[in-house]
Amino acid sequence: MTLTSRLRRGIIAASIGATAVALPTVALASSAGSSTVASTAAAHRCYQDELRAWLGVPGSGAAGSTYYELEVSNISGQACTLYGYPGVSALSSGHQDGSAAARTPSHRSTLVLLEPGATSHAILQITNVYNFSPSACQPVTANTLRVYAPGDYYSLSIPFSVAACGKAGPVYLHVSTTLAGTGIPGYSA
Repeated sequence: MTLTSRLRRGIIAASIGATAVALPTVALASSAGSSTVASTAAAHRCYQDELRAWLGVPGSGAAGSTYYELEVSNISGQACTLYGYPGVSALSSGHQDGSAAARTPSHRSTLVLLEPGATSHAILQITNVYNFSPSACQPVTANTLRVYAPGDYYSLSIPFSVAACGKAGPVYLHVSTTLAGTGIPGYSA
């Protein structure tokens, strides 16, 4: 046997050995990634009756607005998904006050897998309505925030007293896309 053939056999044996060591690691990594993808694909869209909503208070004020974490938790026994922006409006005695929240395009929408007991977050900006002319806004006091989970047609209610515009006109509510996690980076209450 020549030196070249021994060298080739040694390289082949080393390659087979390295592959045998690496295969279980690759298999574990790919199965973990595919199980997350599989569980997200198997989860249905979150519906109103599976969720609870509230505001993280106190909010953080800046430049004529107060920013709150709008939190939505999965209270069901199954994972579900959220994608996009929640719908938000203020109510007095069951009637909407002014315009619904505008979307703040500060974050890209991503599919959020909400396991049972997990909470998603969005940022709700409430502008001080006294910054608008009284004739354009007609300030009133709202007593409830109505929240629609992204893609849902049924709302959740959050008891919350806030100055609101009494007529459609200036947009005083703004909401970010739904995010997962325990807090919003860069946001402090």
